[in-house]
Amino acid sequence: MPVAVDLPLVCCVAAIVAAAAACLGAFLVRGSTAVPAAAWACAAALALAAESAVRATGGLTEPAAFAAARLGVVALSMCPTMSLLGAKRPQHGVWQFIVASLAGILALPAVSASLVRPGSLPDVHPLQQWFMPLLAAVGWMNFAATRHGLAAAIVTIGQLLLLKPFLPFAGELDLGRIATTDAIGAALLAVGSVAAVVQSAVWPVGGRRVSHPRVDDARLVAAVERPFLALRETLGAAWTLRIAERFNATAAARGWPCRLRFGGLDVGGDVGDRPWQADAIRTARALVRRFASDDWLRRHGGEAKNP
Repeated sequence: MPVAVDLPLVCCVAAIVAAAAACLGAFLVRGSTAVPAAAWACAAALALAAESAVRATGGLTEPAAFAAARLGVVALSMCPTMSLLGAKRPQHGVWQFIVASLAGILALPAVSASLVRPGSLPDVHPLQQWFMPLLAAVGWMNFAATRHGLAAAIVTIGQLLLLKPFLPFAGELDLGRIATTDAIGAALLAVGSVAAVVQSAVWPVGGRRVSHPRVDDARLVAAVERPFLALRETLGAAWTLRIAERFNATAAARGWPCRLRFGGLDVGGDVGDRPWQADAIRTARALVRRFASDDWLRRHGGEAKNP
């Protein structure tokens, strides 16, 4: 005899696992401007867990009530990506108010429906219906070329499944069918979040490279390449490409025989010329400090003090 599965309960447990993974992720990226994004991810997962717990106990049986609660969860789930887009110091703290404002705007149709038109479904504008999956896709693309690419893809698919009631051409809301989709989506969120945390905890960035084939001084690699790669895995491609652009512009102007690529440091020319190496290290540290503390630099291979 088949055993009935409480799908909202499955969704709740998976969301709690995702929240725990986000909290551990916040600890792993401590000292960087990615901490607020991890906090937003934890808040979104806890909101999903609360919504699922209410459904598991017999609440949110009306489509309007469920849609309002889910829109609030979805609005929070957009915040981690938005938080990373403004992760540069010193404005990263104030940026969180903009992130919170975005969440409020996205959830506004639910508030309006509950207060002005009780019992009616939230009227989500078509522009918002397209914007939310687009923002979710931006979050995936930011990490697609990093080692977290697969985990980011899994999380994004789960996010889109939870977002399904508000996607363009979603059709009529069916609470019976949505329970299965929610359970799968929450499970994917948990799997992707745990995978990303495990990768960060047991696979240190730059651990495979103890020296650079073109540099006789491994200190240059430790001080420039390893923190850069660690920041790439922490913040994604958007900001690290910007760092590489600024570093390379300085390198070209000063005639250094090195360039920062997405995959690491590329060095040529006279590698024994120490003065340019010290200058390059100072420049790289100054750029990384816009996103991370000295303690973060020490943990990821770069010395905090100037050479």
